[in-house]
Amino acid sequence: MIAYVVIITIIVLALGYRFYGRFLAHQLSVDDANQTPACQINDGVDYVPAKASLLIGQHFSAIAAAGPIVGPILAGIWFGWAPAFLWIILGSVFIGGVHDFASLMASIRHKAASIAEIVKNNMSRTSHILFLIFVWLCLVYVVIAFTDITAQTFKTVASDTAFGPGVAASSILYILAAMIMGILLYKFKMSVALATGIFLPIVLFIVWIGPRMPASLLSFLGGIPVKQWDVLLLIYCGIASIIPMWLLLQPRGYLGGWLLYMTIAVGLIGALFGGFHIQYPALNTSGLASIINGKLVFPILFITVACGACSGFHGIVSSGTTSKQLRRESDARVVGYGAMLMEGLVAVLALATVMMLPVGSDMLKSDPNLIYANGLARYLGMTGIAFSVAFPFALLAFSTFVYDTLDVCTRLGRYIFQEIFGLNTRKGGIIATLATLALPLIILLLAKEKGYLVAWPIFGTSNQLLASLTLLAVSVWLVRSGRRAVYAIIPMALMLVMTMWSLILQIIPFVRILPAISRGEAVKTDLIISGVFGVILFVLSLWLVIEAFTVLAFKKRKEPIPAHGIIGA
Repeated sequence: MIAYVVIITIIVLALGYRFYGRFLAHQLSVDDANQTPACQINDGVDYVPAKASLLIGQHFSAIAAAGPIVGPILAGIWFGWAPAFLWIILGSVFIGGVHDFASLMASIRHKAASIAEIVKNNMSRTSHILFLIFVWLCLVYVVIAFTDITAQTFKTVASDTAFGPGVAASSILYILAAMIMGILLYKFKMSVALATGIFLPIVLFIVWIGPRMPASLLSFLGGIPVKQWDVLLLIYCGIASIIPMWLLLQPRGYLGGWLLYMTIAVGLIGALFGGFHIQYPALNTSGLASIINGKLVFPILFITVACGACSGFHGIVSSGTTSKQLRRESDARVVGYGAMLMEGLVAVLALATVMMLPVGSDMLKSDPNLIYANGLARYLGMTGIAFSVAFPFALLAFSTFVYDTLDVCTRLGRYIFQEIFGLNTRKGGIIATLATLALPLIILLLAKEKGYLVAWPIFGTSNQLLASLTLLAVSVWLVRSGRRAVYAIIPMALMLVMTMWSLILQIIPFVRILPAISRGEAVKTDLIISGVFGVILFVLSLWLVIEAFTVLAFKKRKEPIPAHGIIGA
């Protein structure tokens, strides 16, 4: 039964937190006697100490998006649920958790600096620029993949009912509600408790009313093609990344967090008490290749599951906002390591929605968001909630997770582009936003329908490469500060090998069609897009690895770094 798999997951993750989390805390010399940057600076704006119970909620909402849902579902379908399950629980404990915990501590020891700044301080100026470019490209691919996933959601048809237009209507109302909440919170000083009491029921009402909006409106929304939704969503990303954070991002993220917790609760209750049996095969391979599409378990499993086991994006969040709010060093284990294990649980719950489906089910031919929503709707059906209400709720919750990712990634992409080119003015911010969204616009318009399937392999690869390069930067810092680094080096090496291997597999088809391109023959646009990005990411990654080894070989003894980084004990 699925319940047994979920129980095993909870036990393994709990043991991982109890024992391996304690081991990591000892290795990283976590000590509450050291004053954190949040307490040391405490400017009331960016550096604000927060209780661990509050910070973990904010951090978890920021890192948990569509990645731990889409990736495990795709991997489960392709290779069977067992390989995906094993990689999720082992990866989150020994690799993803290490990545998040270590990157957070590295940032703490460098005055809450970003990973890019840590690279600059411990490696070289060249490494810093290369890392910024790499991160920017990763963020661009996140925007590509998740924009198209959301657009596909707005076109959803299930059980001969067009749910997509209703979800689109609910999404628009949800964004408007979040903006009104932001105005009431920051302009009229409404308390968070009162705002929650008012707007959380409103969000649930929005879920119910969306599919029941006037037929003329739903017909209009249903008539918008996927490509036009892609464009509209990119316009939304641009606006959301420029307007004040209090107006949309913060209130929408807060409400989205509640939806996230509700879906986790629904998934846990349904998986544990629903009595659902495992019907999908544990292995769906012929040898080491997927029966579905012929992809190899090694290395494709690792870059497909992506965020459910390890995510480079987490390091950007940990060193971007979370490190500026950590009140005590010991909270890093709760927030950094604990949140990654919670995301592993989310990934297993998403995988369970595949496990309950029999081979040959029409649902297996659907997009991952529909499989996930179908599973949650079946869970909610246990309580008597009609499918017509439960299914749109799950789809809106999924879309909400994606909104969080799209907003944050576009804003971070703007920051990085501005830093690379020195565009520090408001006009520079607009230029950086347009530049960050230009590539997604071009690729989504050129790609075939369901462009996210084209983007996902490169997205997963770039995300995992970012994680391996972050672990590389952390390893350099640990070695140069005189600490043991084997627990970071081994995961870094594994992820680097798997992701570089994956890139090579994605580059080979591109190399094969180069003669045809030179002759002016028509070739698949998808191969060109994947190939070009793959080559760029491969070169950047290899260059950064060479830079790191150069630093360790020639600079370690010349420029020792204190054990407590640049801010002292």
